Amino acid sequence: MAFTEAEVLAGLAEIVNEETGLAVEAVEAGKSFTDDLDIDSISMMTIVVNAEKKFGVKIPDDDVKDLITVQDAVDYIVKAEQA
Repeated sequence: MAFTEAEVLAGLAEIVNEETGLAVEAVEAGKSFTDDLDIDSISMMTIVVNAEKKFGVKIPDDDVKDLITVQDAVDYIVKAEQA
């Protein structure tokens, strides 16, 4: 089942909320994981693992460094899901 961008964004917001306690509303597409949301590398890896489970995609460790903003992650997951 393909997820829409909005569904992926909402799902990521839930995952970030569970990992960091940040409000779901704070997780917006244009925000940077590190600069705006203050997510460290360990939390980011947990978020990636949970996103892989939730959306049924694989995000190789080498690609995680390219996921700078929430939108980067949304685009990656939508694209990986269609592959």
